[in-house]
Amino acid sequence: MPNLIAFLTAALVVLWTTPAVRAVGLRQGWVDLPNERKIHTRPMVRPGGISIFAGVTCALLLVWTLGLFGFLPQDREYEIWGVTIGAVCFFLLGLADDFFNLPALPRLLIQIAIACGAWKVGVDIETLSLPYFGVVKLGWLSLPITVLWLVGVVNAINFIDGLDGLAAGVCGIAAVVTLIVTLFTGQFAAALISAAVAGSALGFLRYNFNPAQIFMGDGGAYFLGFMLGGLSVIGVVKLTVAIVIPFCILAVPIFDTTSVIVQRLRTGVSPFKPDKRHLHHRLLKAGLSHRFAVLVIYALTLWAGTIALALSGMPAGGTYAVGATLLLAYTGWEAWKRVQDRRPR
Repeated sequence: MPNLIAFLTAALVVLWTTPAVRAVGLRQGWVDLPNERKIHTRPMVRPGGISIFAGVTCALLLVWTLGLFGFLPQDREYEIWGVTIGAVCFFLLGLADDFFNLPALPRLLIQIAIACGAWKVGVDIETLSLPYFGVVKLGWLSLPITVLWLVGVVNAINFIDGLDGLAAGVCGIAAVVTLIVTLFTGQFAAALISAAVAGSALGFLRYNFNPAQIFMGDGGAYFLGFMLGGLSVIGVVKLTVAIVIPFCILAVPIFDTTSVIVQRLRTGVSPFKPDKRHLHHRLLKAGLSHRFAVLVIYALTLWAGTIALALSGMPAGGTYAVGATLLLAYTGWEAWKRVQDRRPR
């Protein structure tokens, strides 16, 4: 019941506030203009992340006021505060970028500083389970690995935010999978936050799915990215010691971002320079429609998430993975047929 309260509260707040944010954005000129790199063809209100932030914040304040977080040991309470305050800082940084278009390097340095602060209060990866090595204590490597993970996930979510509804849907699916894993493993505080994140992301889809009425902007992408990255650390890695589970949950944005950065570096291009090398760009170029390209990536994200469920040892996790595999195969077959139909005879 507490998780349902958090989910519904976040979703309802987003559904209520997003039209207001859009109206103010149009009036104030807070819009993202079309250009040769962008997919949209008309000015779009950019800082929709304000409503996502409001949804999660209101949900967490409500469950906190109702005492639904329960009693937490001091170290666990620090971790929860580390994720929430860190997410607020990332949201403010992203919002500043939405309004003022901050330079890439200073923005990255601030991201690293925020991630270091979160590590300091307990959002840290201390041990890992590695094949042939067993459980390995990271020692001084804990800081760079944690920072790399947190900052990497934030930017992966931001980079994948290139089509209507793509980042919101991917984050919603990832948050639901994280919610299931944390409930199964007894991480109830992390589960409550996951439910709020899922409610906000999926609620935002009402206005963000193609044809979108508003964008989440860097503020929303940074906020959701840090929430998911932080929750995967305190709610999954610290209990299972296996980075592979959160890696599977976020596999699609991580692989997409990594491959794009590698390609940019190989061609002598700055890794911060935007281009059209992302998976969603390639699907559009292959001939898929905007909506179907997004649905293909949803199916891929869901499939990777069910692999995480199976690896977590959850009962019927393997069954869910098989079902998601069949769904992905069907989606891939439909995508292939649509691409073939568009090719000249």
